[in-house]
Amino acid sequence: MDVLALLIPAALFLGLLGLAAFLWALKSGQFDDLDGAAERILFDDDDDAPPPGRDGGDSR
Repeated sequence: MDVLALLIPAALFLGLLGLAAFLWALKSGQFDDLDGAAERILFDDDDDAPPPGRDGGDSR
C-alpha cells in the first residue's frame, strides 16, 4: 500500500503534463490546418518525369 502513495501522484503528474502539452499544441497552432498536407500531396504538380521518348532503358 505504500507504493500507492508514490504511484498515484506520479500518475496525476504525468496526466497533467500530457494535458499541458496538448493545450500548448492547441495554443501554438499545431492543429490549425489538418487537411492541408493531405491535399498538397495529392495535387503535387512536380515535373520530375523524364521527357517523352527517353524511357531510361538500355539502347539497342
